[in-house]
Amino acid sequence: MNHYKNAFKKYADFRTRARRSEYWYFALFNALFILLLSLLDTVLGFGNDDTLGVFAALYSLVVVIPSIALFVRRLHDIGKSGWWFFIAIIPFIGALILFLFAIRDSQPGANEYGPNPKESNGSNSVNGAADSIQASTLPLENNFTRPTPPSTPTSNLS
Repeated sequence: MNHYKNAFKKYADFRTRARRSEYWYFALFNALFILLLSLLDTVLGFGNDDTLGVFAALYSLVVVIPSIALFVRRLHDIGKSGWWFFIAIIPFIGALILFLFAIRDSQPGANEYGPNPKESNGSNSVNGAADSIQASTLPLENNFTRPTPPSTPTSNLS
């Protein structure tokens, strides 16, 4: 559920990266909410078989920008430009290409869109807290060397 909330918190972020899990959990909760709202619309008589009901349509309008932003961040995670999103204009083939992009693993390391969210110890990391605790208990090595004092010039007064 945190991934779903994060998509709304970052609804205007078209510059960074999003993990595969963040995208697919958002897609899962989105589908569940649309299904439940469609069922509610049908029970209340607001929808029919051909169109979305009032509640499902309003929800769809609310999530359109966060969905696009999340997908652009997902494209960034695999090293693709967000402009690839417009390949969806091509019927069937465009959707298939975007699906294949969505299931690809993250590009390892940092890319032009930022560090890999899998490799960071931030809030997106599953083991972020454990990694930071483990890192804080490791002994620190003394990598500093003592600076040598400057030599005093000797004068020849003779």
